[in-house]
Amino acid sequence: MKPDVKQSGDSSVTLLSFDTSTATLAVAIVRNGVVMDSAVTLTERNHSVRIISEIKNLLIRNGLQASDLDAISVGQGPGSYTGVRIAVTVAKTLAWTWNKPLIGVSSLEALAFGAWKALKQNDEDMAIDRDTWIIPLMDARRGQVYTSRYAAGYPDKWDTIDQDGIRLIADWSLRMEEKATLENQVAAIWFVGEIAPHKATIEQAEQSGARLRTYAYEMDAGAVGLLAELKYRQGQQNDVHSFVPNYTQLAEAEAKLLAASRGE
Repeated sequence: MKPDVKQSGDSSVTLLSFDTSTATLAVAIVRNGVVMDSAVTLTERNHSVRIISEIKNLLIRNGLQASDLDAISVGQGPGSYTGVRIAVTVAKTLAWTWNKPLIGVSSLEALAFGAWKALKQNDEDMAIDRDTWIIPLMDARRGQVYTSRYAAGYPDKWDTIDQDGIRLIADWSLRMEEKATLENQVAAIWFVGEIAPHKATIEQAEQSGARLRTYAYEMDAGAVGLLAELKYRQGQQNDVHSFVPNYTQLAEAEAKLLAASRGE
């Protein structure tokens, strides 16, 4: 059974998007590059109980049924091992049941993209002639973070520089400062997302006096949908059966089990 995909002549696109990679359960409806409605709930360790009801409430509130949707978009991770698995499972189930294309988006990219949009709306001091680096952070404990790096600029520049990975925040922040100094084309470096556990470490890496900045930001499913819409319009989608979460690293219990099987 092939997903129900609109013909290219129909330019209107409506997506249901959601993400559970962090403590935040985020759901949204995106249509034609606009976030029509969204909801954010702090439900850490309770995503599996709330996600279906939150999706249902969002659709009812906007008078939508499955037939009105063109695709299902989901944050694929990395992030919370259990959280990412929940979102991906629900997305696959809905895409298969409703016969809709499935589009996975990096949860880190969505975190970064949403923060970038918020920073611009807040009239933060952004350079027009130089790039701004957006560095999303999700706490991975023990001084580690899930992170990546994006170059943003006016009017609509958005490029991936470093792929998703788990890194030591002390080394990562120093590396970002050093690279920006060498390139000399970076106006500012914004560390966004789960900032609180790592703010002091980031501040210690500051050398230029004003380049490293922090911005606490919660996951926004609207950003997931906006990124997914770009993929949808380019004809990109994921195979429902082979689609899996991007954990970036094995869960601790799984890693220990693998090590034991190797006699490590």
